[in-house]
Amino acid sequence: MTKQAPINSPFHAKSTALDVVAGVDLSGKYAIVTGGYSGIGVETVRALLSAGADILVPALDAGRAKEALKEFGARVAVATMDLSDLASVRKFAGDVVAAGKPVHLLINNAGVMACPETRVGDNWELQFATNHIGHFALTNELAPSLKKAKSARVVCLSSTGHKLSPIRWGDIHFTKEPYNKWVAYGQSKTANSLFAVELDARLKDDGVRAFAVHPGGIVTPLQRHLDQEEMIALGWLGPDGELSEMAKQMFKTPEQGASTTVWAATSAMLDGEGGVYCENCEIAMLGGDASPRWAEVQPYAVDKNEAARLWEETGRMIG
Repeated sequence: MTKQAPINSPFHAKSTALDVVAGVDLSGKYAIVTGGYSGIGVETVRALLSAGADILVPALDAGRAKEALKEFGARVAVATMDLSDLASVRKFAGDVVAAGKPVHLLINNAGVMACPETRVGDNWELQFATNHIGHFALTNELAPSLKKAKSARVVCLSSTGHKLSPIRWGDIHFTKEPYNKWVAYGQSKTANSLFAVELDARLKDDGVRAFAVHPGGIVTPLQRHLDQEEMIALGWLGPDGELSEMAKQMFKTPEQGASTTVWAATSAMLDGEGGVYCENCEIAMLGGDASPRWAEVQPYAVDKNEAARLWEETGRMIG
């Protein structure tokens, strides 16, 4: 099991990404932020840029990404990449490695949530393929550039949604049982956390540390596959279609939602740490059967044996 214990961070659930990087100097650092052109991805880019980093944003729709990021100027570049297409991922990563620049920060931020059943690749379920397999391939392909940085961090966006499902070893891609969009999402978020655990174990001797983060509840384009009725049923919206009182208290703004990502990527408090799951700008407590739905991390999502098994299984999937 990883060491899941708070370290007295000065930040909290409502801190913003810009709060977190105040006084942080990322001059000369190079960052890659997947999904960095919408939702909390944009705020992650904004914060890293403000601290002096140069940033590359891989995007499924490069034109849309360039339009969304034009306010940031030339220090934020865009390149085409489709996380659900391994050839596209390898082309993007190959270009980065060939360019010879070290990658100091890799933010695996992009994702899909609760989408209709969709198949990609080798009959893979889309959420697992995009959220986990694509980022697994991307990170491994970028390993030479991460190692070249001598001190790099990889941040994997997980979610409290991991509590919806551990890894379904007997039927990861829902080829035997009926598809359930929320179970599929939960499994993919467990995979994101386990990936950080094993990546850290494998690359820490090369100066690469990895972290999983839960950004918090935020209204972003991630909810694009949910209709209003479903969000009312979940308690996120009231009957009038506006944010519910619960959501107003618990949900974060995108600026706040990006803060844990940026904290994990830049905080000196995490020097020498890695392979842990973070939330609210802090290392999360280990949960259990009585753990609250919206906080802490379940043991199966940070289990080293599960993490090693997932690495091997994903490696087989992508050959």
